[in-house]
Amino acid sequence: MATKSTSAANHETSSSRCFTESFTATHNFELANYPLLDGLGVGKYVSSSVFRVGGYDWAIRFYPDGERERDVDCAGCASAFLYCVSETKGARTKFTVNMLEKEGNNAALTTHGVLENTISPPTYDWGYVHFVNKSMLKSLSEFHHHGCFIIRCVLTVIKEPQTDLKMNRFVVPQMNLQDHLQQMWKDGQGADVTFSVGGRLFDAHRCLLAARSSVFQAELFGPMKEKASTQSIKIHDIEPAIFEALLHFVYTDSLPDEDHYKEGMIAKFQHLLVAADRYGLDKLRVLCERKLCESMDVETAATTLVLAEQHHCKDLKEACIEFMAPRNVLQAVLATDGFKHLVESCPVVMKELLDMVSRTG
Repeated sequence: MATKSTSAANHETSSSRCFTESFTATHNFELANYPLLDGLGVGKYVSSSVFRVGGYDWAIRFYPDGERERDVDCAGCASAFLYCVSETKGARTKFTVNMLEKEGNNAALTTHGVLENTISPPTYDWGYVHFVNKSMLKSLSEFHHHGCFIIRCVLTVIKEPQTDLKMNRFVVPQMNLQDHLQQMWKDGQGADVTFSVGGRLFDAHRCLLAARSSVFQAELFGPMKEKASTQSIKIHDIEPAIFEALLHFVYTDSLPDEDHYKEGMIAKFQHLLVAADRYGLDKLRVLCERKLCESMDVETAATTLVLAEQHHCKDLKEACIEFMAPRNVLQAVLATDGFKHLVESCPVVMKELLDMVSRTG
């Protein structure tokens, strides 16, 4: 038995993943006895203790009389900044700095939104020159006696994006069920039935044939099974190459490679279509229909139309009629032996063809 084994190409899979880490923390900096800070001097600040977020050290700097180095008029306002204590070439941050009352429900005295900034030399701080109105703080200090406030900083540090290469550790072997079945057919291991076709013998496996074809099932496990088990089964009216192609489909669910057919490809697909219909292999029949439709020419259109009519291939029949309907094509088809066969064997189809010709003009 001659078959052509197939081997799947090696296919390795890899993937990569870009991920970005971020770290968030909240630091509360309490200012006790604010009235004593008033008058500290422009450009002078008090600092929170150092707190660590995202691998960097940070501090909150509060300027009771405003910060003057920004060349901005800050008269009447206190300033507040987030300061990076660590040396950094560029720390991406998102943060808020706001002031709250310490008494009661920690009511917010400011509602500054989120600032986004990359802290890098020469500037290691970022925040608000006009942070809070001093007159409001004085008024609240008188009301709360001790004048205690909280500066709350919520800081997120965003690290540099990292890309990791992920290798597929579990590579699924390329051999699949079809490969194994084809190899089993090629080796003949466990074969329990033999077919004699035109002088050639083909070994096969009963259960697989029966599972694939109801015709094989009846032949191998029906009333004739005892006779079939004692001798090879003779197959008539099918060429060895066609029966081999049929068995290839049974074991692999696919057509043989194109070089299996070599010359006379259309004729062989015509014969394979007949064999597929004979053994109830509907998928194989449709595959043959498609091949015949793709390869249709003037010489074979009429004979293909006959086959389509005889084996109830509706789509292939319509494709043949559409191909032949143009008058110049029909003139060429009329001169072929296949057309004479069409007239003799399928006169009813001739009427459908002529109707199509009349519609196409």
